[in-house]
Amino acid sequence: MRAARFHATQDIRIEDIPAPELKRGHVAIDVGWCGICGSDLHEYLEGPIIIPPAGQPHPISGEEAPITMGHEFSGTVTAVADDVDDLTPGQKVVIEPYIIGDDVPTDDPEVDYQLSPNMNFIGLGGRGGGFSEKVVVARRWVHPIADHVGLDEAALIEPLAVGYHAYRKSRARAGDVALIGGAGPIGLLTAAVLKAEGVDVYISEISEGRKAKARETGVADEVFDPREVDVVEEVSRLTGGKGADVAFECTSVGQVLNTLIAAVKPAGVVVNVSIWGHKPEVDLQNLVLREVEIIGSAAYAHDHPTVISMVEDGKIDLAPFITGRIGLDDLVDKGFDQLINNNDEHVKILVSPTL
Repeated sequence: MRAARFHATQDIRIEDIPAPELKRGHVAIDVGWCGICGSDLHEYLEGPIIIPPAGQPHPISGEEAPITMGHEFSGTVTAVADDVDDLTPGQKVVIEPYIIGDDVPTDDPEVDYQLSPNMNFIGLGGRGGGFSEKVVVARRWVHPIADHVGLDEAALIEPLAVGYHAYRKSRARAGDVALIGGAGPIGLLTAAVLKAEGVDVYISEISEGRKAKARETGVADEVFDPREVDVVEEVSRLTGGKGADVAFECTSVGQVLNTLIAAVKPAGVVVNVSIWGHKPEVDLQNLVLREVEIIGSAAYAHDHPTVISMVEDGKIDLAPFITGRIGLDDLVDKGFDQLINNNDEHVKILVSPTL
């Protein structure tokens, strides 16, 4: 089968590799669509980061570069192991793409399994990936979806779960006001979750294309350009001097983080969703004197079933966030390069291994 394999920095190759074999407790899947994630771009430009380098196999998967990439994917079941009795060939599914040790009780709702030792992701740490024609995944990580949900939209359920997990961590409630720093894919999808839960959403963003997307999708009640207005003053004005109840950092920009700290109410909550490649300077004095709480939000745990229901029930429409569809051969030129050099025009580019 054909697959996109990470070998080294800016070295991703479309190769023919053996199709994975079905084994006990697993499900065989034909990949439908796979989204390109920001972490994929970081691996391409600067990696290996999460991908285990050649000569340093991952302690759980046992794999090392070259690695098949892609972790935001959907597909169709083609076969199930003899001990899997609750999925059938032909079903649409999405993948919760974790690589987690067998000793972690992932079915226990009290366990934050995304924080377990040596956790990694299918499509980054091994075990195949969505930038390939076929994949075999442990049943635990395979979630069925309704037939009326397109496989293209279903590929966005994984990043949507990131936004939903951040929402849960924030403890926001219907009627609250949220401020989001950044209208990239995670910022927009977090906004979609918040709106679906009855939260008023303000977004701060400088990109013209992303500001337009926030407005046209209806996920933001207000969109601010910090080059044109004082975001803290605008939030204060719109909330009658109170400030936002919660805020979400989705840019990895220190100035944005400090703006959010200043824009939330005293004892407000700032959820950091970003992965940082540097150590930001944080206005700790403002944070301490106003007792602002900063919470880290890492990926998701036990969130996929709820997120899938939200999409199936029509509470969230994912179609408007898809801004490109390409085949596997165009992954770098029309996928990675577009998102790196023309990200103003794109939210999520999807890849089909059979297009």
